[in-house]
Amino acid sequence: MTPPTHEQREAVRQRPAGCSVGHQRWSDLLFAHWQVDPASVQATLPAGLHCDTHEGRAYIGIVPFFMGRIRPAFLPPLPWLSWFLELNVRTYVHDEQGRPGVWFYSLDCNQPVAVQIARRFFRLPYFHACMNARRYHGVIDYHCQRRGSPEARYCWTGPGDMQIAVPGSLEFFLLERYALFTADSEGRIYTGRVHHEPYRYAATEAEALSTEPARLAGFDLKGEPCSLLAAKHVEVEIFALREAPP
Repeated sequence: MTPPTHEQREAVRQRPAGCSVGHQRWSDLLFAHWQVDPASVQATLPAGLHCDTHEGRAYIGIVPFFMGRIRPAFLPPLPWLSWFLELNVRTYVHDEQGRPGVWFYSLDCNQPVAVQIARRFFRLPYFHACMNARRYHGVIDYHCQRRGSPEARYCWTGPGDMQIAVPGSLEFFLLERYALFTADSEGRIYTGRVHHEPYRYAATEAEALSTEPARLAGFDLKGEPCSLLAAKHVEVEIFALREAPP
């Protein structure tokens, strides 16, 4: 097992070769992160993936945001499918060769067709949830409730003076992720890539910050987050999922 090098962490920012399969816009993102024991993360991962750490610390993130302009490559957006809300619970991992990426524990979405497409074609743990959000006077008020579970609410201030994360910083470790890993029922590992300009972000404050989605994923997060960042938007290219190379 080889941890990611600085070069590997920066290399994934480059656009993959070949054609993308889709396009999206991610808007008004909140990145809330808590420190957790790396061993507790490692215990949840399939063979072949390893908990990625920054200065020996592992992180669980809760990321609510707005999805828009979703379309397959070479087609226009579909009015009934191209705008919805999404909230994911995530951690950070790398494979045996040190390739860094994201591992998703859950992705809540209020568009049931999108849930089925993502489960089938991207092997991701999407769940349909009742969600709504509004923007007012620079504040985003965001609600998410999966059936049979308490409501999760997030209310944060949109980003002010924004910056780009510096390589080697905690912000770079948490934000600059351009690969995901997932696994099938037989334990085979798959990877997918995205490409976008680096996030422009700012530290923010939150009036409401639920940890309920992380609890549903098996993590009892305590106290205030160690990092709370907001980003405006990025235009994203999506690349096809493929079986991860050994």
